[in-house]
Amino acid sequence: MFARVPASLDLYCLCAAWCRTCDEARPLLAGVLADPDLQGRVQLRWVDIEDEADALGDYDVETFPTLLIASTGQARFLGPVEPRAAAIRGLLLRELQSASTPLDAEAQALLHRLG
Repeated sequence: MFARVPASLDLYCLCAAWCRTCDEARPLLAGVLADPDLQGRVQLRWVDIEDEADALGDYDVETFPTLLIASTGQARFLGPVEPRAAAIRGLLLRELQSASTPLDAEAQALLHRLG
């Protein structure tokens, strides 16, 4: 059985209000998502790790920004990324162009709690 290539992605950016790197990530992500290859295909949600500490549960964000990428209700990527447009664009395009394997139960549970 072949996995389906996602038509769209849900992108959760796990950040903190006090984090200057996260402040810089906001316009960077807006620019990435304005790319014609991504526009309208990626839904972004900012998650403040302090405001939504209960939803994060035991998941510990160690580096900012940390991204959670999901499609069709399945977490596909969870981890820190360099705040560089080319790297994030490439990651999102790879996820849109392939049917990656869903992540472990911890990542799926985090997605469900944030959902």
